[in-house]
Amino acid sequence: MSDKSNNQGRAYEYICLRTLRDEIDKFRSVNIVENSCYSAAEKAWNTLSDEMKGIYKISSKTAVIRIFELEPRIIENDNDVLELMIQADNKGKGGDVRDILIIRKSIQWEIGLSIKHNHFAVKHSRIGQKLDFGAKWYGIPCSQDYWNDVRPVFNYLVSEKNKKTLFDNLPDKENDVYIPLLKAFIDEISRQSQTHPDVPRRLVEYLLGKYDFYKVISIDNQRRTQIQSYNLHGTLNQDGINRKPSIEIPIVLLPTRIIRLDFVPNKTNTVELYMDGGWQFSFRIHNAEKVVAPSLKFDIQIVGMPTTIISINCIWK
Repeated sequence: MSDKSNNQGRAYEYICLRTLRDEIDKFRSVNIVENSCYSAAEKAWNTLSDEMKGIYKISSKTAVIRIFELEPRIIENDNDVLELMIQADNKGKGGDVRDILIIRKSIQWEIGLSIKHNHFAVKHSRIGQKLDFGAKWYGIPCSQDYWNDVRPVFNYLVSEKNKKTLFDNLPDKENDVYIPLLKAFIDEISRQSQTHPDVPRRLVEYLLGKYDFYKVISIDNQRRTQIQSYNLHGTLNQDGINRKPSIEIPIVLLPTRIIRLDFVPNKTNTVELYMDGGWQFSFRIHNAEKVVAPSLKFDIQIVGMPTTIISINCIWK
């Protein structure tokens, strides 16, 4: 992600947090935890033009009002103090993709929001010379067959790195890098899923996080904010004391088997994963730096979702 995109993302987190605070304050006591993440988001917000700030404010308020309908516990006044906080980015490495937490300690309740600005990417995970993606992604170390398959590719990249070669100047990066790495990736996941039936479930939990959350995506050019519900463990959409959610959010079933994992036709750098229940992801591999390095990144996107993941389009007024 570019510095500009990262800055815009932090700024959107900031205004979503502030909008939550301002709107919740109309109903009950609320407090923002002003940690270092909050300070970084506020700094990013202050770099925006007045025009951009106006767009972000409209987007965030449109989403926040709808979230209240989904989560009545946010605005019910039970004489406690609700807390709002921005989480550190490194929480995602441990499986927590929530950017904003909404917490009521008195009833041991919290929900989280994953905040996106003009993009739908799920993860930007790496694959590298010494990175064991199997152990990190689904808790099963990569096999020796995998390491044997990828070793020649990474040895080649190390050699080119020592020459300070630019990645774009590699003579045939598709056949020398992308294709063999993705073939090894496909073979390894296929191998492990045959031995370990819970690999599909673990994969989704890695990609989407260990905690339930709502994804809030601002789509500026369409003047709408989309809310997606990821209720994998049934912790979202709970009743309040005197009020029920106006929209029912079902629990999403995790996959149990891989149907197909293969290259996208006519593409040398992207594979698609199809699983039961409607789960579908794409993995596009690309160089993360200009100079060759023995490490590449995946841009991972959700291509298909179960029908139980509810998407709500909030049109800006």
